[in-house]
Amino acid sequence: MRSSNPVFSRRGFGRDNGYAGFNTAPQAGGPAVATQANPYAQPTGNPYAQNPYAQQQQYGAPPQAPAAAGRMTIDDVVMRTGTTLGVLVVTAALSWALLPVDDANISRSYGIGIGAALIAMVLGFVQAFKRKASPGLILTYAAFEGVFLGVISSIVDNRIADGAAMQAVIGTMAVFAGVLVAYKAGWIRVNRRFYGFVMAAALGFILLMAVNLLFAVIGGGDGLGFRSGALGVLFGVIGIILGACFLALDFKQVEDGIAYGAPREEAWLAAFGLTLTLVWIYLEFLRLISILNSD
Repeated sequence: MRSSNPVFSRRGFGRDNGYAGFNTAPQAGGPAVATQANPYAQPTGNPYAQNPYAQQQQYGAPPQAPAAAGRMTIDDVVMRTGTTLGVLVVTAALSWALLPVDDANISRSYGIGIGAALIAMVLGFVQAFKRKASPGLILTYAAFEGVFLGVISSIVDNRIADGAAMQAVIGTMAVFAGVLVAYKAGWIRVNRRFYGFVMAAALGFILLMAVNLLFAVIGGGDGLGFRSGALGVLFGVIGIILGACFLALDFKQVEDGIAYGAPREEAWLAAFGLTLTLVWIYLEFLRLISILNSD
């Protein structure tokens, strides 16, 4: 079970990690045999031997793994996700309270927020390229991300749109609940085609935003206009929809991880992936609200 956010995770593309890629065929010799060195060896349909979407057609729904000590449960995922989000919320609240955004202090507070965002981004990439979850690294990422979110939320809420932060929180919670209900009801089917579509759409979206930022830095203003006016609203909505798709991927990987008996430490990666996705959705809501309320 790996983070499915394609921006921050390379898991799932190499043959030497938990997922061996979409085109991997079952290994010759039949199912793996448990040994003393590997007591949890699974048949080749196990997503810890290859990507869960690759063999979905051949193996059907993933079998429920027998209960065993040290295996990930939904309680583990909920607890670790709650811990990670709790750290993020606390540091966001502290930065909101301690870093004023009035005319005299906004430059300093904004600089601190951007610095925290850069540190959080580096920590996120470090965790994404690690083979195992590092709880300390994930919680440190959440702390720095919270500082950035607190500053940027305070700026938007106090200087652009009063109440924007609460509206973005409510919107994020609504998307999370809606996707969860749709996923559990079977209205969203996460398979190989869905994964490929989300990956391609996300890469295209990020590339356009990067080009827009480059033009804004070089030419000033809003760059190509992808983050302002009617076009900005459209891309804000697209960003939220992509975030909802990331949530569906996260739910699928949590479900498969539990079904196939993922080790308990994988719950930290689930928390990391869900936190990344929720931050993405929140920022897109905040950006969309600021565009709608700007002159």
